[in-house]
Amino acid sequence: MRLVRHIIHNVVAAIRHRIVTFFLILPVVALATVAGAQNSPDMDALFRRLAEPQGEAWRIAESDILREWSKSGSPALDLLLQRGEDALDKGDIPAAIGHLTALTDHAPDFPAGFHARAAAYASAGQFGPAFQDLARTLQLEPRFFPALTQLGVMLEETGETERALQAYRESLAIHPHQQEAIDGVARLERQQGGTDI
Repeated sequence: MRLVRHIIHNVVAAIRHRIVTFFLILPVVALATVAGAQNSPDMDALFRRLAEPQGEAWRIAESDILREWSKSGSPALDLLLQRGEDALDKGDIPAAIGHLTALTDHAPDFPAGFHARAAAYASAGQFGPAFQDLARTLQLEPRFFPALTQLGVMLEETGETERALQAYRESLAIHPHQQEAIDGVARLERQQGGTDI
């Protein structure tokens, strides 16, 4: 019995290592291939406002970016996203995954669908599929800061603190006002004894 548990532990560790390694390589590749639809001049201006350190213009930019990202181009697909998010909010994880899988099947180039399904998978404790969906999200839109922050949270939960810190910092480089990422960086830097501040 102990041997079986040892084998299972090693297999799970090997799978987790492959997923994390794949995911950490992906952002570098993804940054070189920014998705065209999400890289319009209007979005670029919104991201510049989002990164402004002073004032409140970033709040409007954040709202506008998230609204743009929620548009699939199809009312039916937007409805699937809404149903998936609603099910996730209600804690109905199987329904959320079902709606969001239907969405990603029909809209394989829609980053918000993969991001939402990653959140559903993570809520179910299925980190492997969640990491894969976050990787797809960032491949489609490298500036998808909620995915980077979610990645940081998941990596932190799995004990990958250095990689979690890297994900939080990459997210804050895009959107420096995210409280969850700010808190994550502060927490992990404290764990490291205050280094890299």
